[in-house]
Amino acid sequence: MSGFLAHSLVRQVLFAAAAVALVACASSAGPKPTGSAADQLYAQLDAASTAYADALEQAAEQGADADAAQASLGHAMDQLQQASTKCLHTAGCDPQRFFTGFERLLHLSSAGPADAGTDSVEAESVPSDAAVAGGQAAPQLPAEAQRSVTLLRGQKLSELIAMNGPVKSALETWLTQWRPALMDAYVNYEYLRTQMEPAYKEARLPEALLFGILAKESGGKVHAVSRSGAAGPLQFMYATGLRFGLNNTDGFDLRFDPAAAARANAEYIDEQLKIFNNNLEITLAAYNAGEGRMRRMVGDDPSVSFYDPKIYDQLSAETRAYVPAVLAAAWLFLHPDSYNLNFPKVDDTLTTITLQRPASLTELTVCLGSAEGMHEGWFRTLRNLNPRLDPQVEQPAGSTLQLPAILKNAYGSRCVTGPWPILASDLHGATEALASAAVEAKAARSKRTRSYRVRRGDTLIGIVHKLACSDVKEVAQLNDIKDGHLRAGHTIKVPAC
Repeated sequence: MSGFLAHSLVRQVLFAAAAVALVACASSAGPKPTGSAADQLYAQLDAASTAYADALEQAAEQGADADAAQASLGHAMDQLQQASTKCLHTAGCDPQRFFTGFERLLHLSSAGPADAGTDSVEAESVPSDAAVAGGQAAPQLPAEAQRSVTLLRGQKLSELIAMNGPVKSALETWLTQWRPALMDAYVNYEYLRTQMEPAYKEARLPEALLFGILAKESGGKVHAVSRSGAAGPLQFMYATGLRFGLNNTDGFDLRFDPAAAARANAEYIDEQLKIFNNNLEITLAAYNAGEGRMRRMVGDDPSVSFYDPKIYDQLSAETRAYVPAVLAAAWLFLHPDSYNLNFPKVDDTLTTITLQRPASLTELTVCLGSAEGMHEGWFRTLRNLNPRLDPQVEQPAGSTLQLPAILKNAYGSRCVTGPWPILASDLHGATEALASAAVEAKAARSKRTRSYRVRRGDTLIGIVHKLACSDVKEVAQLNDIKDGHLRAGHTIKVPAC
């Protein structure tokens, strides 16, 4: 039989196996055989793979019976397909072993019988970089047949993401209600790419994964801070950030530095992949829920599926949604055209300008307006590219700022002379005056106090609501209250509003 026929046969079975996998993911009903059945299916996989390789060699011999060879190959494929179908409904059976086996046979049918050998079906089947460079294309499985259980260095992320129910649901969410956030995240990332992508490239991690995490964590907002205290574009908690060198340098929290955050994130992902046996989904769950918790849940089986009920059912709703959302965003980053999605074209070339007149980032945003078609304005981009600057603080003439190269001419024509910098300065002055007045008013209130007798059931936040002119922190500081505890009958100081 020709190599083309063998190659086509394997691809047909791969698509069939993928369809079965999708059905299996959509339904968890039905009895599950005992764990010993998995070993029998693995044995069937090994035997059928060996038979297929033998049939390829026979087909290549002089005077070989093409019909007989095709029948042998077809029988081996039938055995593999039956075993893979049973595996999807067998407790303890890993379908990835079957997809790996199919991929290897696809490689064999493409490369010819000379490369068949006796390698184990569990062996790495991705060709070396040299082989690819020499013109030998890496075998590609259909997207539906992939699972994101392993992250192999040098292998495309698109080969590892499962098109299961949770990921498809996340795709729909990104394409509908989260679509504006996805577009903003893409634009923000493109301008940050030169700072963040090199760390992932050095760690041999897919750039799409970086984008997926960034999109879900912060949307590419460098100064994002969550309610739990996670900070920066990749949302590091303070203690975790310190572990990876994200400390305070000259009063600046390095969690807000895009390049430093990307480096720390790459180191974290690489560390957790090693701990969890290259299990990508569990690694992402650890990034969201904490590696300590995931280690306790996974125990001695780091290859366990994220969707295994003993893992999935113990996770918070946030983490169950987080992992497929990251993978879906990464998938859309790789395949926008397949989802009727057109990311904006972004010229991410950056430049440095020297301010010709004093200006804050907010003033520059006003005078730049919608230059170069940026209808949302340039505030977020300017903040992201100059993370150490307070956007409200006016920078003196002669200061250097980083901004997209396409804005260099717009800065010269709009922000140096003419009406726009005057307007921006006037608006900024009013904002500064209001801020100063608020600070002075708060300071004055803190000096004028009155007594308040604590009643049964009173809380700090309840007292603040009664006053309507203070905050919990201010009352706590006035009375040196560190634990928030109040005792009925005690008298405390409160602002004299």
